Amino acid sequence: MNFQQLRNNDKVRFAYTLVSVIFAGFMQAAVMQIFMIPINLLSSGFTGVAILLEKITSTFFGFSFSVSLGMLALNIPVAILCSKSISKRFTLFSLLQVFFASLFLRVLDFEPLFDDVLLNVIFGGFLYGIMTVIALKGNASTGGVDFVALYISNKKGKSIWSYVFAFNATLITIFGFMFGWEYAGYSILFQFISTKTIDSFYHRYERMTMQVTTTKPDDVIKAYVSQYRHGVSRVDGVGGYSGKEVSLLHTVVSSYEIQDIAKLMRGADPHVIINTFKSEDFYGGFYLKPIE
Repeated sequence: MNFQQLRNNDKVRFAYTLVSVIFAGFMQAAVMQIFMIPINLLSSGFTGVAILLEKITSTFFGFSFSVSLGMLALNIPVAILCSKSISKRFTLFSLLQVFFASLFLRVLDFEPLFDDVLLNVIFGGFLYGIMTVIALKGNASTGGVDFVALYISNKKGKSIWSYVFAFNATLITIFGFMFGWEYAGYSILFQFISTKTIDSFYHRYERMTMQVTTTKPDDVIKAYVSQYRHGVSRVDGVGGYSGKEVSLLHTVVSSYEIQDIAKLMRGADPHVIINTFKSEDFYGGFYLKPIE
C-alpha cells in the first residue's frame, strides 16, 4: 500500500482524526488552565463567549455558568446548522474536540508555569494556535466560529483567519468595556499571536504554481488528471543543454497537495524536474477539495 492509498484508508483516516481531536482537546484545556485563566485572558470564538458568560453570570447575577457547559451549549446548535453545508464527519469530529476540551477542563488541574503576564500571553497564544492547527490538519476544528469560517473559506477559496481575528477582537472589546481594558489588551495580543500561528502552519487555502519539465508529458499528465481536478497546460520545446525534446507543464494547486502531486509525477517520470512557487494572485476557476 503506497502513501496515497494509506492516507485514503478509512480506518487510518478515522484513527488519525480521532487522535488529533483528543490531543487538541487536551491541549486546549491545558493552555487555558496554565496560561489563560491565571491572568484573566479571554479565549477565541465560542470558547471566549463561554468564558465571558461565566464572568457575567458570576459578577452580576450571583451564579456561575460553567465554561465547560457553555462550550457545549453554544457549539451544538451551530454544529447542527452547519452540518447541512459542511460534511457530517467533519462536524462530528469537531464536536468531539469540543467535548474532550470541556471534559479535560473539568477533570484536569494544571498549575501555572509563569508569573509574568507577557510570557503567558506569548507562549499561550502560540500553543493555542498550534492546538487549532492540530485539529484542522486532522480534518476537524475547534468548533463554533470555525464552522462558519471554514464554510466561508470553502466557498470563497481564500484564508479567512483575519476575519476570525476581527470577530475575536470585537468580543474582547466587549470584555474590556465590562471588566477592564488592561487584560482585554493582553487578550487581543494573545489572539493575534494564535491567529498568526494558524496562518503560518495551516496552508489549505494557499495556491501554488507548479512548473514541470519532463520528457514523458503524456504519462505525467495522465497520472496527474487521474487523481486531481486541476487544469494543466503543456508547451513543447527543446532542452537548451541536452538538445532533446522536452515539455513544460504548468498547473496551479493547493499548497497541501504539493508533496503528493510531486510524488505522483515522479512515479510517472523519475527524471521529472519540478519547480514550485506561491501564486500571489489567481483569477479563474479553481477546484478546492471539500472538507471531509
